[in-house]
Amino acid sequence: MKDVLSAIEHLRRYPPFDNMEPEHLNFLAESAVVELYSRGQVILKPGASEPDRFYIVKQGVVETEPEGRSPLSGDAGWELGEGDCFPVGALLSRSPVANIYRALEDTICFALPADRYRALMDMSPPFKDFCTHRLANLLDRFKRLLQAQYSRQTTEQHSMDHPLSSILRRAPVSCPPDTPIRAVLEIMHGERIGSMVVVDGDNRPLGIFTLHDVLDRVAISQADLDAPISRVMTSGLTTLPPQATVYDAALAMVRRGIRHVLVVENARLVGIVSEKDLFSLQRISMRQLSSGIKAATDVGQLAQFSAEISQLAQNMLAQGVAAEQLTQFIASLNDVLTQRIIDLEFGNEDLAGIEFCWLALGSEGRNEQTFSTDQDNGIIFTIPEGMTAEQVRERLLPVSRRVNEALDRCGFPLCKGNIMASNPMWCLSLEEWRQRFARWIDAGDPESLLHGAIFFDFRSLHGKGEMAVELRDWLLKHVKRNTRFLHQMAANALQNRPPLGLFRDFVVDTKGEHRDTIDLKLNGTTPFVDAARIYSLASGVDSTNTAQRLRLVAPLLKFPAEEVEAWVEAFLYIQMLRLRHQHLESRQGRPMDNRINPYELHELDRQILKESFKQARKLQSRLALDYQV
Repeated sequence: MKDVLSAIEHLRRYPPFDNMEPEHLNFLAESAVVELYSRGQVILKPGASEPDRFYIVKQGVVETEPEGRSPLSGDAGWELGEGDCFPVGALLSRSPVANIYRALEDTICFALPADRYRALMDMSPPFKDFCTHRLANLLDRFKRLLQAQYSRQTTEQHSMDHPLSSILRRAPVSCPPDTPIRAVLEIMHGERIGSMVVVDGDNRPLGIFTLHDVLDRVAISQADLDAPISRVMTSGLTTLPPQATVYDAALAMVRRGIRHVLVVENARLVGIVSEKDLFSLQRISMRQLSSGIKAATDVGQLAQFSAEISQLAQNMLAQGVAAEQLTQFIASLNDVLTQRIIDLEFGNEDLAGIEFCWLALGSEGRNEQTFSTDQDNGIIFTIPEGMTAEQVRERLLPVSRRVNEALDRCGFPLCKGNIMASNPMWCLSLEEWRQRFARWIDAGDPESLLHGAIFFDFRSLHGKGEMAVELRDWLLKHVKRNTRFLHQMAANALQNRPPLGLFRDFVVDTKGEHRDTIDLKLNGTTPFVDAARIYSLASGVDSTNTAQRLRLVAPLLKFPAEEVEAWVEAFLYIQMLRLRHQHLESRQGRPMDNRINPYELHELDRQILKESFKQARKLQSRLALDYQV
């Protein structure tokens, strides 16, 4: 009895045992036996039969490793510590384990016979939920493993997931709007601060005055130092709540080209976060990198900055920054770089009153770029009076070609399908774009479906963005009038099924140079991208990002929130696996791609990948039901 009580007390320290009913936990403790394994001893290994016991690590460490290790698994296999359980997947599928489970040190385990394990599944909902709906739990463990593996390769310390409240070092220094400029400068000098926040009587921020403003608005303009600070302050403020993350502030600085973010709670100032606060522990500052790109004078400099973008992104990967955040960071900095190239190439051109909007398409349009990406882009233009569309095209195409070639020099290969602004087919007036989309939507042939998939993810990157907004509004209205097109898009999307097998976990290519691999982009993320695109078009959602599209259509189409979040988590996990794979290939000097051998992954990755593909199947099943495909 004493041993049973001791076992219960120990198990209650870990999920899901901490949430189980006392009688169910008692059943587990009474049914399990304690087994001891010496260092290096094999506990389980691949064989012909399914495992006959469910193990819970009580003390020590168990390492799992495939019989042929993959470099993708890092320097060590997946380690199971106190409270971890195995082999859940094999017991659920009643199949042999695919990995070797070995005691990394002297280890003690609770061992529950398989029949008692299944009885416990039937009687305890928390235990069953833990074993059968494990994606969120597995993803949390995956994140911890990823951070541990990369921590040996980076000096990064500060987490981008921390709330802004955790990095506020002092109370903000502020002043009322009628404070003389001279007094503000004296306070800033005495306090050794680079900014002053201007607030009203209720401590609500009205503006900010920085050292940068001293040069532009005081020294150069020879402002009256006795004038109120309100005359020279910047009133366009960027504010975030204390619970917003370091990531949120960093992204705001990059996108808006600012150095300070105000932390505001209930409309009142509680702190100020500077670029220095965010990146004092990082080797490369995003704001400095963004500023350097904007100041670059030639493509050679921009090519160097492109390499630094890649380095920063890899640092962030090492920090454990999530895939959704990381791909948006990459896309945001790539946006800044592309915008600078466009400025350099178009800046000296006399366009005779022509206005244009440079469009980002594909993964760039969705803010989902990974380390390996080519360029997909187009142009919308206006037609000045007295000119034709063809004449405008003749003016824009040579410059667009230079932009495409400059992007190629900066590491964004020319699109093999020639979907670029330098192609006359994708350099069109607003009316021509409407006609092109109308033909795709109304014709419904295979080529139209293909182009629809690529071009419906457009967003404005540079120039007159109002044209892109107008085109998007027109597009959403036109699609709603042609439900047949959405049905055909759904049928086309469902031809690309996740590579899950009946007899093996995954269906891999069997011939050629890609033998034994799967394409994480084509077979992994694309099913989510396609479904999200269709649902967003059907519901009038104007976002282009896959995760955002799924979250935004959920309440409109009455999708269960937990179901949608499982789709998003699965999509983002596959994105992260792509980033890890490309990072490894880059480090080893190999061309980056999206192909992996799933059987060379360690067990945790393989389990999550299989669960993620199952979520893709569930999403496709809903798509098939909704569109009767």
